[in-house]
Amino acid sequence: MSAGAVLLPPGEGVDKGLKSGAIGLVSSVVIGTASTAPAYSLAATLGLVVADVGFHAPFVAIAAFVPMLLISIGYSELNKADPDCGTTFTWATRAFGPKTGWAGGWGIIASDVLVMASLAEVAGQYGFMLFNRNSIGDNPTSFWVLLVGVLFIVVLTYICYRGIEVSARVQQVLLSIELVMLAVYAVVALVRVATGHAPAGHLVPSMSWFNPTTVSPTKIVDGLVLMLFIYWGWDTSLSVNEETSDKQRLPGLAGIIATLLLLATYALVTIAAQAFAGVGTTGIGLANPAHLTDVLSVQGTAVFGSAWIGSVFAHLLLLMVLSSAAASTQTTILPTARTMLSMSVYKAVPDAFGTIDKKYLTPTVATLVMGGVSIVMYSLMNYLSGGNVIADSVTAIGVWIAFYYGLTGWTCLWYYRKVLTRSSRDLLMKGVLPGLGGLILFAAGAYSLEQDWFFSSNQSYTSLQLPFAPHWDIGGVFMVFLISALIGLVCAVAWRLAGPSFFRGETLNRSTPTLVPEGAALPLAPESTQARGGQEE
Repeated sequence: MSAGAVLLPPGEGVDKGLKSGAIGLVSSVVIGTASTAPAYSLAATLGLVVADVGFHAPFVAIAAFVPMLLISIGYSELNKADPDCGTTFTWATRAFGPKTGWAGGWGIIASDVLVMASLAEVAGQYGFMLFNRNSIGDNPTSFWVLLVGVLFIVVLTYICYRGIEVSARVQQVLLSIELVMLAVYAVVALVRVATGHAPAGHLVPSMSWFNPTTVSPTKIVDGLVLMLFIYWGWDTSLSVNEETSDKQRLPGLAGIIATLLLLATYALVTIAAQAFAGVGTTGIGLANPAHLTDVLSVQGTAVFGSAWIGSVFAHLLLLMVLSSAAASTQTTILPTARTMLSMSVYKAVPDAFGTIDKKYLTPTVATLVMGGVSIVMYSLMNYLSGGNVIADSVTAIGVWIAFYYGLTGWTCLWYYRKVLTRSSRDLLMKGVLPGLGGLILFAAGAYSLEQDWFFSSNQSYTSLQLPFAPHWDIGGVFMVFLISALIGLVCAVAWRLAGPSFFRGETLNRSTPTLVPEGAALPLAPESTQARGGQEE
């Protein structure tokens, strides 16, 4: 049995050694919101969306919220039945079996590891820009940027190792800086537009921005796929469910609140940025190719002016994106370590990943491995194709997000399938809404892969030509996803051979919600709603 795992009576879950009740609703909401990195996500994605859909970006930002809300409802319903830090891994295993559950767990791990390179790179660049060292910060492949990015991962890995309470307090500070500065930026930008002090190319907010009939459906879908990335991360509230007070109710509520808070933030900032900067391809226009993946850093002086007070706020804008990357780095390590902990407890990965620090009550090995692998991946990607692989990895993350979020939505539908006719609420909240969210996300993920497959490498920053006929160009996004999927497949096959009990359904299945020691007979689960995950057999 993994270190820290304690068998409890059937139906009462598994004590993995984490610090129960360490955080409340506010901290859980903060962790979920900060994990999405609102400022970083907007800076890196808004320009790309505008390049696709023009002034319809505000509509796309709101439309992308819909599947996120539907999936967050699914997470909340599943958490009520089974508050396990493995989330998708645990729930999908119960619903569809060990192979599907393991794939869901790998989806979380792969997406989190891939995004770490981008977050570290942003931290390195903005760290130098903050101190007016743009000659270094403007070069993402600089050794000094790489060094700062690596140190950044090291520090935040240590904070995560120190305990969930320390992590929560750090998150509150970082998120406060982020949301306050986003609000200040949006208000000042809109005031300058309203008073006629915006630069040339600005736009007056209009209801036409929210009318999708004036742009092609293909462009709308392109924008939606990109916008899904900026909402990703709120599920971290559920990954720390075993450390949250009232763990069956509050984590799910925190996830829903986080998505609503993100909607308000993204809608306001998107409208303000588009109104102030416009959608042009020159100057500070959001569609300018020179800063498509960083639309906020170039607007500081334009929004706040060049006087000393303007310079202060322009630097605070840089600090905002830096703190956003820091917050997201920390809250990316948290769910990955806890997913690996849960997988270890149920013997889906080696026992070592279930090691819990006796003093801080955190997943020791899982946290440190996550930090170490992230450093290796960032260093490797930084030197591949001039660092452009990092940009492709961000887009590839969208496919993994669509996969494991979509899987969770369908897991909820299947998990509760026998009680959906019990009431209209059960049908809607446990079935229709999560299932619809899963369908939307699976479709979005499939579309994204298709766009980067044969003859579509122009969607990527890098591409690979097949060395044999017909010599197709395959986009870097598809290759990053394929390679990460193959690594997951190899790991799954290797562990199935080394430790087959999980894949035989002996340690985690529908009928036995508690950990079963390898080789032991399966205990009979009580005929209760809790043991059956909310079903009445």
